[in-house]
Order: sequence, then C-alpha cells, then structure tokens
Amino acid sequence: MYAIKSALSKDQEKQLLSLLGRVKLHLLHKASIHGFTADVFHRHCDNQGPTVIVAYNAAGFVYGAYTSKDYTQGGKGVNDEKTFLYSISAERNKPLRVAAISGQCAFTDGGTGPNYGALVFLHDDRPEVQSNPGTGFNFQAADMHGNDLTLTEFEVYRVEDLEDLLPKAWRNIVWTAEQKQQLMKAILNYKPDIKTVHQARVLLVGPIGAGKSSFFNSINSAFRGNMTSQAIAGTAGASVTTQFRTYTIKAGKGGSVVPLILCDTMGLEENGGLDIEDLVNIYKGHIKDRYQFSTSGPILTDAPGYKKHVTLSDRIHCVVYVVDTCKVSILSQKMLEKLCAIRRKTNQLGIPQLLLMTKVDEACPLVAEDLKNVYRSFYIQKKARELSESLGIPLSCILPVKNYSEELDLDQDTDTLLFGAVQHMLNFADSFFENQAEIQEGNDQMELYRSSDISRPDYREQKEHQII
Repeated sequence: MYAIKSALSKDQEKQLLSLLGRVKLHLLHKASIHGFTADVFHRHCDNQGPTVIVAYNAAGFVYGAYTSKDYTQGGKGVNDEKTFLYSISAERNKPLRVAAISGQCAFTDGGTGPNYGALVFLHDDRPEVQSNPGTGFNFQAADMHGNDLTLTEFEVYRVEDLEDLLPKAWRNIVWTAEQKQQLMKAILNYKPDIKTVHQARVLLVGPIGAGKSSFFNSINSAFRGNMTSQAIAGTAGASVTTQFRTYTIKAGKGGSVVPLILCDTMGLEENGGLDIEDLVNIYKGHIKDRYQFSTSGPILTDAPGYKKHVTLSDRIHCVVYVVDTCKVSILSQKMLEKLCAIRRKTNQLGIPQLLLMTKVDEACPLVAEDLKNVYRSFYIQKKARELSESLGIPLSCILPVKNYSEELDLDQDTDTLLFGAVQHMLNFADSFFENQAEIQEGNDQMELYRSSDISRPDYREQKEHQII
C-alpha cells in the first residue's frame, strides 16, 4: 500500500477543520495518482459516509464541498442541510463558507464527477471544474476559485467524528518513571524457558510506511538513552526496507545485549512486495540476515541467503503486525486479504501474534496533546476494534504505540508504551517456547511408546514358551 500524502498545508488543514469541527480526515482519493475521472472517483468514494472534496488550482485557491451523505450513483438529487461549499485563500484570514439555497438539493448523485450544481468537479473526466454560481449555491466566482477552473490537484477525504475522551481508560497504564524502569528491568532480565535459546526473535510485518523500521529505531533509542537511526526508515512510496534484517539491541552504549532480536522485512503491497513463501522461510529460520529480497520470486534452497540447517534459536518466536492507525479505515480489501492470508499461515505454524497500531498521535489530536490519553481516546479504541474485527485478532493482542519521528529527545510516556509493547512480545514468545516444550515432551513420550512396542514381542515369546 503506497503512502499517499495530502496536498493540504498545515494552515489549510487547520482552516478546513475549523469548518468541520472535531473530526479526523482520511484521504480516500488523490487524482494526481488515481486519475481525474468520474469512474475512479466513485470507486474510491462511493458509500464512504461524510466526505469533503478538496480542489486545488494554480491561483492558490483550495476549495470544494462537504456532504454528510453517501455518493451512491443513484441518479437523483440529494437533500442535505449539512452540505456546504467552501474556499480557502491566502488573501483571506478565514475560509469562505457557502450554505445551500433553501429548498434546493445539495448535489446530484449521478455517475459523473461530483455535481453540486454551482460547482461540477471532474467535468467531462478532465481536471476541470464547471462553475455555475446561483445553481444551488450563491457565491462570487472570484471569491470561490479566482476564476481559475483548471485543477492542479483534486482530493477527497472521509470525515470521521472525534468523540470526547472516554470517562474511563479501557486499559490501565501506570505513567511513572518507576514503571518505565520496572518494565526496562523486566525486559533486560528476561530468559526464554528453553535453555538453548538466549534471545526471543520477533518479526515485524506490515504495509509500506506502517512504521516497522521506525519501531525498531524507537526501541533502540529508548534502551540506548538517546536517539538512534540504525534501521533505514522513511516515507517513500515503495518499501524502504528491501533486505531481511535482524537487529540486536543494547542497553546503553556498549551495554549488555537485550534478550530480544527484532527482525524487519520489506513492506507488504497489494500487488507484489514480500512473498508469503519468503515469509514462511523467515518463520522457519531459513533466511539469513541481509538477504536481498527478489521481485522475481521467493528464495531458492540453493541460494546464498538460504540457511539449510536451523535451530530453534533461528526460528521466529512471535509475529507482530504493524499498521498505521491513520490508515485503518482505508486499508484496501486486497491488503486485508493479504494480511488475513499471512495470519492463517502463521496460525498453522503455531506462532503467537500481536498487532501494533503506530502513529496514534497523528491519528488522534487528543493523543497528540497528551500521550496519556491513548487509552481514553474513543477514536483509538474504535480503530483497534475495527482491526480486531477485520483481521480476526483479539482486542487484547492489539497495542497502540507511538514511534519517535521528529523528536530530538526521549520522552518518558513514549518509552513506557514502547517498553510495554516489548514486554507483551516477550510474554507471547514464552507461549511459543511452552508449546515447543510440550511438543518435545510429546515426542519423548512417543519414543518411549516405540521402545515399549519393540520390547513387547520378547515378553510374548517368553510367555508362550512358558505355556508350551
């Protein structure tokens, strides 16, 4: 899934939000990438609930339309008293807002581009707007779009309400320096149940731009006590990570090694990206560190990066899916199907799984104000439930976190969430080790039964000899 960015500046977004209230915007359609046609607009934007159109022109105007109703291509006029047109310009201190003329429909719900009468977007499947002031809405053309009807960009966002904080946190977190130190100490003192394994090996899996590499860098920074950037992270449209990487972590510069290995892979894409067969080979410990993934197909057993002889230490002990909270609502069906297919394969191999919701501060302004609100945010809880339902992952296995991205200094609350996530990973790795111990015990019992079966004929021969 490519990381598609909004063309709105911070100031433009702030002005637009001043018209919409306490909401979160989710980018559904970006014409410079998806196309300036009615067909692709409807594919991305039909039946999405409340939406806002954001049109851009070379004159510097940002303008469009909001509706609380669905686009359905029903072919009829739609009444919506909440609909309005708007315009944002650097020449004005505040945005222009234009309500519909009383008694007239808000828009015509047809198969063309969005038709609000006074403004018809994507006119004739071109990057153009037809302007008809007085048809449904009254405005001066110069004030709305500066008489520049050619689009340089056209975006559509889904508009989601941000509820107030929950009266009670849906999880209890102790946000103290002592708690942070206790979590850190527990992680450093962790020892796997199986003596031959010294470090839990955790694999991070997720779409492009979800924050897998950034999560490792954040964990590494929290343990080191200063910002680090060992794993290559970024916001490119294609996966920044193209190799399989295994990262160890040290507590402080030159300090002791943390009993955890975080493994990073290339990001998942709707078409292409990480091959599920490569993923299975990673699970089983067959892929070496720094193996360069191939777009032509999965690794072959005779390839230089393939490890034939593996031990339990080489295998993956816990799988962690990483999803950008800002994009939960717009995960494509193909991406959801790919994640579900990976989850089924992971279940078959008996590997415990968690899910990290990253960028919670970007997803919810209340969390951005204070990270302690993360478990009181109605919005974050809602997104966690959506992921639980769509991927079949228990809510108890979904953990919101914040990665370090633009900070220069560490933050106690951020570290507390990060260390808490690592603690859960180690607990889940323990479940894997316990299952392996039970399997080994079962195999030992089978060997004992086989030994008994082998000796049984001797007993029968003795007994028969006695009877004779």
